[in-house]
Amino acid sequence: MSNETSSYIDDIREQPAALRRQADAPLPAALAAVDLSGHDRIVLTGMGSSDYAAVPIERALAARGLPVVRIDAGQLLDVPDRVTDRTLVWATSQSGRSGEVAALADALTGARKPALTIATTDDTSSPLAAMADIVLELHSGPEATVSTKSYLNTLAAQQRALTVMTGGSLGAVDEDVRRTADDVARLLDAWPDTDAFAAEAWNAPRSRFAYIGIGDDAATALTGALITKESAKVPVEGFVGGAFRHGPYELAGPGLTAVLFGPGNSDDPFLPGLARDLVASGATVRTVGPTAYDGTELLATPQGGSALARLAVGSVRTQLLTLGFAAATGEVPGRFRFGQKVTAAL
Repeated sequence: MSNETSSYIDDIREQPAALRRQADAPLPAALAAVDLSGHDRIVLTGMGSSDYAAVPIERALAARGLPVVRIDAGQLLDVPDRVTDRTLVWATSQSGRSGEVAALADALTGARKPALTIATTDDTSSPLAAMADIVLELHSGPEATVSTKSYLNTLAAQQRALTVMTGGSLGAVDEDVRRTADDVARLLDAWPDTDAFAAEAWNAPRSRFAYIGIGDDAATALTGALITKESAKVPVEGFVGGAFRHGPYELAGPGLTAVLFGPGNSDDPFLPGLARDLVASGATVRTVGPTAYDGTELLATPQGGSALARLAVGSVRTQLLTLGFAAATGEVPGRFRFGQKVTAAL
């Protein structure tokens, strides 16, 4: 086993402990005084998985009728007028030093300073942390390769922070994070073998891949596609809700492998019908969720668990799938060939 492989697997295995560290960590006292309704808009920003991890928070804030927008840091730099002196900016970056985030941190300390900035990061000495009014520490620890621990801890940290800002029960959320850590640990103890499925999918004639998620699970689909490209060099695209039907649906048929992420129940208005149609087209379809959609095989997540548990366990299932894809493609899983852990260049 190469050092790169073992580092990636070490990061995957360490996720339950990282989640427990987050649950046990005190939150900044200043969060309790944040008035979410007192801003012209709430801007959630980051790059890559740090951006996608904000999908559940974006939806939760929107459900409260708050003026929230999620936009990646590169786009925010391109359209800086989205930020005013009445805006709350909530920026996330594991390193706090990636190119766009560092440039944004610099931009938001000048004339375009927002009313309030919250930084979610693992590095409290980073440029992002230095410019923030409130620093929400990830406690995920060093991460050698693609996002694993930092992604799960971002989901947990943001849920904890939002609970405090909206006057909810932090104790209940912390217990949910601990139960989620236990769910992830049980999955990792089982360590499902994905090699056969990944090899069959990769070696199919004209093989092509799509990860499609609904609601909060869109975060899993988008992040899963990202880390599969990074760690296994497999060109997977991530889609949200019904977007796959608008053009990409022409990729259906034999050779397409589609992985669907969702709650698997009546709350899902898109994926059951899409699953039936994709199966009918001859595509290979798998479900990551509590129950399988008709005609698909299940890559299970906990029955009756919380939304956080479903997202976390679904993400770890996808991480394990990257190992199978890497075996199929002959890549060292988690090794960067052209990029690096912290994307410094703009």
